[in-house]
Amino acid sequence: MNPRMRITEVEHVNLEGGYLVDGFPSVGQSSAIASESMLHTGDYKVAAVIDSDAMPPISVVRGGRPSHPTRVLANEEHRVGVFMSYLNLNQTFHKAAARAMLDWARDHGIGLVVSSVAVQSESDGRIICIGNTDSARRKAKEAGMDILENGTVPGIPGALLNMGGITGQDVIVIMFHTDGKGPDFVSGAHLCMAMSKLIPGVSCDIKALEREAQKAQDILKGAEEESRHLRDTMYG
Repeated sequence: MNPRMRITEVEHVNLEGGYLVDGFPSVGQSSAIASESMLHTGDYKVAAVIDSDAMPPISVVRGGRPSHPTRVLANEEHRVGVFMSYLNLNQTFHKAAARAMLDWARDHGIGLVVSSVAVQSESDGRIICIGNTDSARRKAKEAGMDILENGTVPGIPGALLNMGGITGQDVIVIMFHTDGKGPDFVSGAHLCMAMSKLIPGVSCDIKALEREAQKAQDILKGAEEESRHLRDTMYG
């Protein structure tokens, strides 16, 4: 199975030289929660929706408004785009998702793609990351981050590193610590603060993050349960 993802532009945005954040859920929901917190601290608008014939047909309703579960939101003032999804994408989608992000980044002149990967361990207070180019590693060091020397990065973040290295797109993957349980508020807060070091003008509303963490997890859990039910119905 080689699923294709379609990005349909809703509104043109100018993010030339800016940043793209991978907010897709990984282990736990810290990535999605951190990105959700960023959205609450700025003027973000829907720039595009993402769909695939292989994705479950689900609409997510928040504040009485239905929306696509997978979208691109953008803030032109800070030149930031965020790929957000309330679906935990099956691994068969990971390369397609990474390719879609990098294509969108190229088309919008993005300078840096920021992703994250969970490490199930206790935090020692350091921010460790991986950069796929010399310039990406330099940006990480200038932000006060340590560079991982040896290890592996799975999923969408790993695909972004590899594919971005081929095309010359700077990608930084932040490693964050999580126990993989609960609403991931603490790890989400740490990740959001780490992202704010790399992306000028981006801030994290910690109080809102704590408040939204459980809401976000409930939506992610509901979307996953619905998509699992639809997959069972569709494929037996």
